[in-house]
Amino acid sequence: MEALPSIEARGTYVSRNRESTIALGEVLGTLLGEGDVLVLTGDLGAGKTQLTKGIARGMGVTDDVTSPTFTIEMVYQGSKLPLYHFDLYRLDGPDQLDDTGLFDVLGSDGPCVIEWGEQFAEQIGGERVDVFLSRLDDEVGAGVEPPRRIRLQAHDRRGEELVDALDAALAARR
Repeated sequence: MEALPSIEARGTYVSRNRESTIALGEVLGTLLGEGDVLVLTGDLGAGKTQLTKGIARGMGVTDDVTSPTFTIEMVYQGSKLPLYHFDLYRLDGPDQLDDTGLFDVLGSDGPCVIEWGEQFAEQIGGERVDVFLSRLDDEVGAGVEPPRRIRLQAHDRRGEELVDALDAALAARR
């Protein structure tokens, strides 16, 4: 496994490079279960898809994972569970969610990772973990890839369990 990100605080990590972001996702992927929902929020290039690649790897997905910007949904079969990956960037409003298949998989037989889902938090519901990814551009010079801060915010008891389990798993691997 690649170099893990540093733990800044409970549920908050600093990833120094792409590989570290993927490694964090890989650990997280081993912890996800049926019905878990992650809403990934961050600007373009913040690392949402890289984190998802790691999640997929941790779940045993062997397919190449890309952001489903134009297809909106991709389903990947892991070793035990499917991974539902959505990219809602192109949606203009909540009325368009019905056609995405999102409501068919929320709470179903595998975890659901949703990029650009923050605008639909009310429709997605409270059983989720919001994952905020931000580029730390001020920490490096021009032309150097910046580190990322990745912060998980749970909205329910299962989410709190995931955050604690991720912290413990990362600490144990050090």
